[in-house]
Parts: sequence; C-alpha cells; structure tokens
Amino acid sequence: MTELIRATNETQVRVALARGAGRAAANTGERFLDHMLVTLARYAGLDLTVEATGDLKHHLIEDVAIVLGAALREMLPDTVARYGDRTLPMDDALVQACVDLGGRAYYKGPLPSSYYEHFMQSFAANAMATVHLRVIRGRDRHHVVEAAFKALGLALRDALEDTGAVFSTKGAVALDSRSRGDRVPAGAAEAAAAPRGTDAARGGDAERGAPARGGREERR
Repeated sequence: MTELIRATNETQVRVALARGAGRAAANTGERFLDHMLVTLARYAGLDLTVEATGDLKHHLIEDVAIVLGAALREMLPDTVARYGDRTLPMDDALVQACVDLGGRAYYKGPLPSSYYEHFMQSFAANAMATVHLRVIRGRDRHHVVEAAFKALGLALRDALEDTGAVFSTKGAVALDSRSRGDRVPAGAAEAAAAPRGTDAARGGDAERGAPARGGREERR
C-alpha cells in the first residue's frame, strides 16, 4: 500500500493506492470527481482511497491528480508490462487511451472539459507516464470524459501487469526508496501545471518543487 499526503493552503489530499481488485472510495466533495476516481480505479484493478478538501474546484481536481499520479509512480515495480492501449465506447462517445509507464511524462488530449483536461495533464506529469487520449467521436461531454477515464483505467490495467521482465533496452531501472506516508512537495502543482513540452511538464525541476521525486529513470 502506497499512501501519500499533500497539504497546502489550498487543499488537503490523502491518497492510498495498491494493486488489488478495484475496491475504491473517494470523498472529495465533488461528486463527479468522486465518480471518475472510483471508475478509474475499478477499471484499472487498483484499490484506492481518496480523501480531499479544497478551496476551489480547480485546485481540488488538480491536486488530487497530482497525488494520485505520484502514488502510482511510487507503487510501480520495474517489471510491469509498461504499455496499454484501449478503445472504449459509451453511448455516443468513443475514446482511445494509450499509456506508457516508462518514466517519460507527456500528455496529449484534449478532453472537452478544462477541469479534466488539466486532471489528465497533472496525473501524467506526476506519474511520469505518457498518456494519449483520442476522442474519436462524442457529443455529450459527460460521456466523453467518463469514456476517457474508463479507457484509461483499462489501459492502465494492461500496463500494470507484472511480467517479471524489464521492458527497456536500458536494463534495470533504478528506484528511490518508497515509504508509507510520504508528503508530496507543495510546489509540485506548479510543475504539473507547466505548459506541455517544458522541462517542468516532463517531471519538473528541483528548484520549483518537482512532482518527480527522483530515482526512476526514463525507459526507452
């Protein structure tokens, strides 16, 4: 079980995450966010608990994504399958999600919601994951966003499969120590919110309080 806490003047976020059977509970005060977090965990086969409060909806959604991404990165063994690709329909919506958990932070969307577009960007930056979401079609924004979370969950389920082998030409990937109850750096939100393509968006830098807490090298 990986447990991370982030406390700032804007939000208080606690995330507990483990490989499991998709048992999930979220209490953020934002019902749709809670629904999406539970959906993501169940489709990914992750046991997840999220407790969060915040001053603004934007800050709350962003900071939950930051801590969730960091928790996923903390729990990853070197020997995961690394890649996942799923396409999922939901009524009028059809969304494809592709992920790489190899330590290269990048996000490409967009989603038809600034809140959840930024959630995905912050999640990818702090998980040090490559996440591509392609909205193939869809009229209802709710359906598109929910289909994206479900597709991402299924892609993560595939990527998180423990294969017993390292999928990298670099060989073993070094990891830092993982401790229960680690605190995510308060400055991580700045790095996660940085424009795509910058050093900060790819994992941040030490001066700004990077979301990437060191140790895991990128895999090629």
